[in-house]
Amino acid sequence: QVQLVESGGGLVQAGGSLRLSCGASGRTFSSYVMGWFRQAPGKEREFVAAISRSGSTYYADSVKGRFTISRDNAKNTVDLQMNSLKPEDMAVYYCAARGGRTGVFSRQEQYDYWGQGTQVTVSS
Repeated sequence: QVQLVESGGGLVQAGGSLRLSCGASGRTFSSYVMGWFRQAPGKEREFVAAISRSGSTYYADSVKGRFTISRDNAKNTVDLQMNSLKPEDMAVYYCAARGGRTGVFSRQEQYDYWGQGTQVTVSS
């Protein structure tokens, strides 16, 4: 089992930056594939980025080149650096963890554990 807690959300102007962080409990963090998803009001939750156990990354087309996912296995954290934010990036952002085989995964059902989410608001 792993528990995930997101932080770093807030209000930012369009074009600005935010850094989200997700802290994980447990001593086996390095064995999990990690991902970030987001859900805007009235929309389904969607994939944002994922990072494998070895550090391979994968991004949704909508954030490629603007967002960067990274992990620090010593600190049990996975971060999402978000630059050049747009109003359409506004959503609740969720951290997710997946056990089992490594790789990068973009479907919600492929993840086993979820955080509570952190709100990101982008003003135009």
